Amino acid sequence: MRAYLPTAAACAALALACGVAAPAAADSGSKVAFTISDPRITESSGLAASRIHPGIYWTHNDSDDGPYVYAVDSATGKTVATVTMRGIKPRDVEAISLGPDGDLYVGDIGDNLGGSWPEVWIYRFPEPKQLRDATVDVTRYTVRYDAGPRNAEALMVQPKTGRVYIASKNEDGGALYAGPTKLSAGGVNVFHRIADVPWVTDGAFSPDGTRLVLRGYFWATGYRWVDGAPRKIGSLDVPMQRQGESVTFTTDGRALMYGSEGKDSDVWRAPLSGDELPDSAAATDSGSSADGSKSTGGSTGSTSEKDSDSHSNRNKVAGIAFLAAIGALGVGARRLARRSRDRRRD
Repeated sequence: MRAYLPTAAACAALALACGVAAPAAADSGSKVAFTISDPRITESSGLAASRIHPGIYWTHNDSDDGPYVYAVDSATGKTVATVTMRGIKPRDVEAISLGPDGDLYVGDIGDNLGGSWPEVWIYRFPEPKQLRDATVDVTRYTVRYDAGPRNAEALMVQPKTGRVYIASKNEDGGALYAGPTKLSAGGVNVFHRIADVPWVTDGAFSPDGTRLVLRGYFWATGYRWVDGAPRKIGSLDVPMQRQGESVTFTTDGRALMYGSEGKDSDVWRAPLSGDELPDSAAATDSGSSADGSKSTGGSTGSTSEKDSDSHSNRNKVAGIAFLAAIGALGVGARRLARRSRDRRRD
């Protein structure tokens, strides 16, 4: 979704022209994994790691694109397949996720008008076995919320149960909604609120289903997934990005991949450690340590959480400072334009 700030695009452009850059990510092991080079992908708003094509990430544009999903090769940043969803005219696609059945779920769940659409949709189709351009038939699900319409940008499919969850996005916070045990293509699927969560732009489950991550523009939070509900672990390392819109786990669960909107947008890889790691990865590390080999799990417990919270808070402050800077430049530009008009009148 476009930045939820008046004149954000204009301010950002002015900031770049004046040489003002976003703060860099802290030295936490995060690095750019690849750059999306496809000129068609200028508003990458969702990200999902393929389970059958190593190194492939599925993404899509925000609104105003079309019924397209792109397979991007992380080794080159190039699009290797474009999937067209037959008969679909999307309104505001915001998220993509893979289910345990191997199907891709595409969330047409955005509402730029702040909750004006009575219904939103989820599109589902099998992940293609061959990477080539194709037009596919999809199953379309109609979605409503128990508390009425709302804006949302995060859709996650639980890898063990197949249940679909949506996180809403509001200025004063958000909420996590659970869909029916099984979605129905023949009726309306009502999603029920199960937990309060922060203001988010995307989310993802770990491959083993034991962790959930939710991200915003300048922060991310990790949760344990216990008995169908999130339990907060703490803040996670997140890079400073142009407009951070997407997140997914790597297929081994050991790192997060953070995406952003914009032309030639970078996708960052941020390694996980300690309690941040999914149970399957942590168990592997414990086994390696018992055998005398070096564990890659990192530190655990409250120290890890404290450090990650501190880093996330620094990113939030840096992000706010950056937005304040470009906002100030925008105000300055408007004042200069007003003075110029006044001189011409004189």
